Amino acid sequence: MKRNNLPFIPVIVGTEINSYNLAISFREQYGIHPVLVGRGELSFTKWSNIPRVVEIFPNLGEREAFADILIQVAEQYKEDGKQLLLVGTNDLYVRLIIEHQEQLRRYYTFNYIEEPLMNDLLVKKNFYALCEKHGVDIPATHFHSCQTDAPFEGDVTFPVIVKPSNGVLYYKNPFPNMQKVYKVDSYDEINEVVTTIRESGYDADLIIQDYIPGDDTYMWDSVVYVSSKGKPQLVTFAQVVLQEHELTAIGNYTALITRYNEKMMKVLQQFLEEVGYVGFANFDLKYDPRDGTFKVFEVNIRQGRSSYYITSCGHNMAKYLVDDLIYNVDKPLTYLDEEHLFTVVPKYVLKNFVKDDEVRADVRRLLKEGKYRNPLFYKRDRHIKRKFFMMARQVNYVRKYRNSEWVE
Repeated sequence: MKRNNLPFIPVIVGTEINSYNLAISFREQYGIHPVLVGRGELSFTKWSNIPRVVEIFPNLGEREAFADILIQVAEQYKEDGKQLLLVGTNDLYVRLIIEHQEQLRRYYTFNYIEEPLMNDLLVKKNFYALCEKHGVDIPATHFHSCQTDAPFEGDVTFPVIVKPSNGVLYYKNPFPNMQKVYKVDSYDEINEVVTTIRESGYDADLIIQDYIPGDDTYMWDSVVYVSSKGKPQLVTFAQVVLQEHELTAIGNYTALITRYNEKMMKVLQQFLEEVGYVGFANFDLKYDPRDGTFKVFEVNIRQGRSSYYITSCGHNMAKYLVDDLIYNVDKPLTYLDEEHLFTVVPKYVLKNFVKDDEVRADVRRLLKEGKYRNPLFYKRDRHIKRKFFMMARQVNYVRKYRNSEWVE
């Protein structure tokens, strides 16, 4: 299908791995080259021949500039008879799209929730209250405001995890030895972390949360697509094989295997239906071996950086958006039930650094059967310089996992 015959032009906001995975989903399904818009050039997309163009605006992440930049892009790339299909690829960009949706809907079509629901889902205190209301299990959790100097004195059982409730605000205030999450073993350690984060300029809540034991393979991932009419069309469930082990990147998954758990899939689907959700949603969960339940940590109001496994299993992410928003197609609800290994790390890492024996056996079997994919090596992306950097990244992953000191 040639681009000129399609009634839409994809505009992807972001230049990182999530943006690349979405871009190749559009390329695979429609033979089209999306427009990418970002704050800076990143190796995932910088030399890629998949995007039609990569537009760079260093101030894209500024609230006052965001809508004007996207309107400028729309004016530049609009074509008669074609809709501009807008997709965000990280929390900041999706938040800004939602906050400016009244302006942007004059130029773009997209499928995102309204701002009040966004705040209920992204503000962890609100999100956990919704989970409890709708019967979704969460870890035991306390909130501590960084607007007070008072020490944390809540009743907890150690170890616990300390992390920001507002990730966007947290990363706007970097400081030495910054971590995505902190595992601590005493009240003194909790308050030391609280003081460090508060003095960085972060003034929102911190989460002090029960630590659930278990290595990377106890983490789980679920992606749901709810149409613009509020009808769930796809639900997935996947077991994490490995996550990043650098302290600033814990929670970013580097490999996972699709699984089928109809009970949990229904729980997450029904939660989204009950709160009135639309669009892609990506849940992070952990299996708690102490009581045999899955505990939800958060929901991202977008597809995740590892959600490309959906496309690999024959349910192209881009096609869900296009069928819904451009062609107005009603799809039946699908619970993904196809075994597949998603990875962005080399086979050596998969074979040597997965701790769970059963999961490692599944990894080796799926590799042998060819039921795996690393989207960073998309066969139609032939730019030599990009291939060189991606290969260097693979070598670096071996070094990182070999030298990792991350302790579950």
